[in-house]
Amino acid sequence: MVNRGRAHRHQEPFVHPAFFYRGDEEYLAGIVPFVCEGLSAGESVAVAAPPRRLRLIRAGLGTRAVQVRFVDMTDAGRNPGRIIPAVLREFADTAGGGRVRIVGEPVWPGRTAEEYPACVQHEALINEAFQGRAATILCPYDAHALPAVALADARATHPVLVAGGRTTVSRGYDPLRVLDRCNEPLPSPSGTLTVRFDATALPGTRDTALHEARSRGMSPARLQDLALVVAELTTNSVVHGGGGGTLGLWVDDGQLVCQVRDSGRLTDPLAGRRPARPGQIGGRGLLLVHRLSDLVRTYAGEHGTTTRARLGLH
Repeated sequence: MVNRGRAHRHQEPFVHPAFFYRGDEEYLAGIVPFVCEGLSAGESVAVAAPPRRLRLIRAGLGTRAVQVRFVDMTDAGRNPGRIIPAVLREFADTAGGGRVRIVGEPVWPGRTAEEYPACVQHEALINEAFQGRAATILCPYDAHALPAVALADARATHPVLVAGGRTTVSRGYDPLRVLDRCNEPLPSPSGTLTVRFDATALPGTRDTALHEARSRGMSPARLQDLALVVAELTTNSVVHGGGGGTLGLWVDDGQLVCQVRDSGRLTDPLAGRRPARPGQIGGRGLLLVHRLSDLVRTYAGEHGTTTRARLGLH
């Protein structure tokens, strides 16, 4: 057992602890001092959590709450693939320099079975995305309500663990193993509309996708999002995936699922999760797909890559 300060100094400059809590009292006892410690040290502080947790933290901080940026994680982080660029990096990159301190709660009771692997991938990739940066990202886990597998994955994706007021180094830390396990095939259901495409068929493929989505009742605003998602995924396949691929479309649980398969091999697990650099030309396609979609899953296999984006119909 080591105290929090010693464990954090050992892991500088980037610190990524998982915080296991049981109940509101224990949650506040871990989060509020963590936030206040950062404010007192002159660090920029943000809290990204579900709304009920945000209300608890605001009340616990009292007048100091005005010094903190609060983010509804159920909105900004509904798609775990956009948390790094649109929540964590967005805050860290605009904080004005110096060390940043963030509470990020991407896993909560109620996450769907399809969302959960994307959450675990996100937690594993934070370590690479923030390597060498002066930041502390504390990730709370409800040890009472979450299943045992979620707590085990937290130990595998966080090098430091905080529980019961004590801080330890995680003996189960192995983010690469977790990434390998979560890179799983994404089978399509029967009855899926499929369209083969190449460079000459991109406009027609997009029109087919929009016609299908319109017939399923997708709202006009979401149709615009879908048009961009289909255009980016299919163009990416033409440019990087062997010159073409297969588009699949179906509806599941009030969402339109858009899936693209090609023969390309995606080797960068952070593709689409790095913010674009100022003046960067290209390289924004997957980033845009993550920002517009409610969930993005990717399977990078030996014979090709499958990318699946979910967009709510309304």
